[in-house]
Amino acid sequence: MWSRWRDALLRFAETRLPALTRYRQAEPLPIRLHARRVYILPTRFGLAFAVLLLAMLIGALNFNNNPALLLTLLVIATTMIGFHHCVGQLNRIELRSVGADPVHAGQPLRLKLSFHAGAGADRPHLVLDQDRHRTQLSLAAEADGEAEIVLPTQRRGRMPVGRLRLWTPYPFGITWAWSVLHPDVQVLVYPRPDAEAPALPLGDPREQGQRLRFPGDDWHGLREHRTGDPPKHVAWKPSARQERLLVKEFADPQSHAVTLDWQALQLEREARISRLTRWVIEARDRQLTFRLRLPGIELGPGSGAGFAAACLRELALLP
Repeated sequence: MWSRWRDALLRFAETRLPALTRYRQAEPLPIRLHARRVYILPTRFGLAFAVLLLAMLIGALNFNNNPALLLTLLVIATTMIGFHHCVGQLNRIELRSVGADPVHAGQPLRLKLSFHAGAGADRPHLVLDQDRHRTQLSLAAEADGEAEIVLPTQRRGRMPVGRLRLWTPYPFGITWAWSVLHPDVQVLVYPRPDAEAPALPLGDPREQGQRLRFPGDDWHGLREHRTGDPPKHVAWKPSARQERLLVKEFADPQSHAVTLDWQALQLEREARISRLTRWVIEARDRQLTFRLRLPGIELGPGSGAGFAAACLRELALLP
């Protein structure tokens, strides 16, 4: 209940107070916090504590009780000092980098953020959140630290990181200070693979005869001498028997490259992307050599995790 009221209050404040909307736009890294962009509000416990202090103050004044009045004023002064320390927890914190390993749409994305704390006290109770997703971190004075927050993904392509909130209730939990971080950073989300895709297609029929790669290391046969052939490859004895100059030829077996062709699929656009994504993953896992043909671009032939990542990137960024 309190969280809903608090979020409603923040939305109202951001609408009515320009000071709270200065940092709504994305900012380039690094982002450094300072006192003018750190805001503070009482917590639910802080509101109850304020009511208690008010009752103590009224009682002390009503009964003219000087020790009670002194105690109340000391507690109020200590609480106000806590306001300063609460804001100081966020002051001079710098967000230096934001990144994440690509995931497929629908999978949780682990966003990694690197912070640096400026001079001052340690920051032991910091919370970073976005909507209902949050993580906790601690930063030592003048030291670096990292935080990881898990965010949902819905669609392929570049996903803006969005607005993150860094806040703390330290030291007494009576108030909480917060600041908004909106880095101008996008992370890559791969397409969702087709769960019902058929088996990988065979190689391109036009390449059925291309089984050797020249030159190579394995013995292949003899052929007529051509200008530019090195003398060490000349087969002198067979040449003497046949009275013509013959050259030794070497070749390596060349495996068929699986061709994943956009035009060969009779599906809607997103369905094609999803199916090609599944086939790229399968070819990568089976360590096959493959090529990917997309509108206006052809990748490969190639193999391995790096080549598959390049293919998935092109599929994710298709318009």
